[in-house]
Amino acid sequence: MEISENIKKYKSELPENVKLVAISKTKPNEDLMEAYEAGQRIFGENKIQEMTDKWEKLPKDIEWHMVGHVQRNKVKYMAPFVGLIHAVDSLKLLKEINKRAKNEDRTIKCLLQIKIAEEDSKFGISREEAGEILNSEVYKKMENAEVVGLMGMATFTEDESQVKSEFLKLKAIFDDFKEQYPSIQELSMGMSGDYKIAVDCGSTMVRIGSSIFGERNYN
Repeated sequence: MEISENIKKYKSELPENVKLVAISKTKPNEDLMEAYEAGQRIFGENKIQEMTDKWEKLPKDIEWHMVGHVQRNKVKYMAPFVGLIHAVDSLKLLKEINKRAKNEDRTIKCLLQIKIAEEDSKFGISREEAGEILNSEVYKKMENAEVVGLMGMATFTEDESQVKSEFLKLKAIFDDFKEQYPSIQELSMGMSGDYKIAVDCGSTMVRIGSSIFGERNYN
């Protein structure tokens, strides 16, 4: 199945209020252009250097999302163009994003990554830590970094009931935060294997890679 057909399939299948982030990490520009020509405009990368290289060469109406774990010393490289950073897990990182965005005279949108999976390998913060960030004077004074939602990754398991309960847990936090903080609008959850459950649980943004572009080759 071709990349363009996959894009069209997802676009027809996903509800109108759910954004498709095509996870294009490790994929060549030709593959991204095939998705672009099929109407895809949001691409997600997990390495800042690779995303920057692609941004330089590809059409400028692409919205680039950073979906991987972010090192503070690399923020400056993506500050001129990144549209949304999915995995913010500390106030320190948010401060760096705000500083670098200010230098570029723009505002960078961010999602706080909440840890919902049982696996130790997943990054993320607790509901309490997220609340502390949003309520902090430091964050309230920021003019160039804006938290617009939450992101989470479910446990990698065949047990759909576990995945569903983790997504519902995140949705409950999202609903609570949305009432308190008007800027919170996006809920990024769901990947190739579990996006249908995520959409049923209220996701507004799904991150799909291998089901669009085929398996990744990390060599």
